[in-house]
Amino acid sequence: MLPSSPAAQRNKAPILEVLQRVLPPAAAVLEIASGTGQHAAHFAAAQPGWRWQPSDADPGATAAIDAWCGSLANVAPALALDVLQPDWPVAHGSLDAVFCANMLHISPWASCSALMRGAARHLAPGGVLVTYGPYLVDGEPTAPGNLAFDADLRSRNPAWGLRLLADVVAQAAAAGLVFEERVRMPANNLVLVFRKPGA
Repeated sequence: MLPSSPAAQRNKAPILEVLQRVLPPAAAVLEIASGTGQHAAHFAAAQPGWRWQPSDADPGATAAIDAWCGSLANVAPALALDVLQPDWPVAHGSLDAVFCANMLHISPWASCSALMRGAARHLAPGGVLVTYGPYLVDGEPTAPGNLAFDADLRSRNPAWGLRLLADVVAQAAAAGLVFEERVRMPANNLVLVFRKPGA
């Protein structure tokens, strides 16, 4: 029985719609924090022209990811990759996109700047970083469910918690990425799109 995330099952279709709009039909994509591998399997199956590289900071997760994606010729074996590493095991400037779902709120804040710097290093000019998850937005009410989720996360680990959109955008700007858009998603989540200038 493959490990399965109900949240990944629910959100894979709306995320794919955004990815299909912002990514070219042929693209080299690195996924950060692939988790169970359900997103990788769904997205790569839907877009055979995407060459998908899943990864996760937990080396124990790679077997499950590979099991989900084993039948897909356009998915590479999963990498063990921690964004806090000074360099990632992919070539600089080689990616059309980096995708990261549901990591920023369940990792230390340092992971945000590390994600932005790493994406800036490894994206080709014009490439995009796409993140998905719950965020706090200044001047906008936070859904009660997200407030409860934030409190639960912080009770489990004080270094975790929902991030302020403005803070995430600032980290991206410091790394040289341009904030392009935010897309409202089901269950009070957002997709954020950042682009590396050029091309």
